[in-house]
Amino acid sequence: MRALLVAAAVLIAAPAFAQSAPAATRLTLADASKAPAGRTILDGATWRCEGAECTATGGAAQPATRACRRVAQRLGPVTAFVWKGVELSAAEIATCNA
Repeated sequence: MRALLVAAAVLIAAPAFAQSAPAATRLTLADASKAPAGRTILDGATWRCEGAECTATGGAAQPATRACRRVAQRLGPVTAFVWKGVELSAAEIATCNA
């Protein structure tokens, strides 16, 4: 009986130890025509765009506001920005695009 309880506890706890998916990194460009055709690497993040919607994998550990400024300098103004799960507010996006 005790072995059965231990086995059940291990099976129930196993998902808690599973590695979670990395937090999302994505943006929406204000002008879809400025989206790169292929992949673009900025600060270690590999960006891929479909129309105005872009997603990235990887990337340096840095504040979302800095990452946004770096991307906007290269790809143009953004209307939405999420860096490793941290979504920027409208005020932060305005600062990013300035």
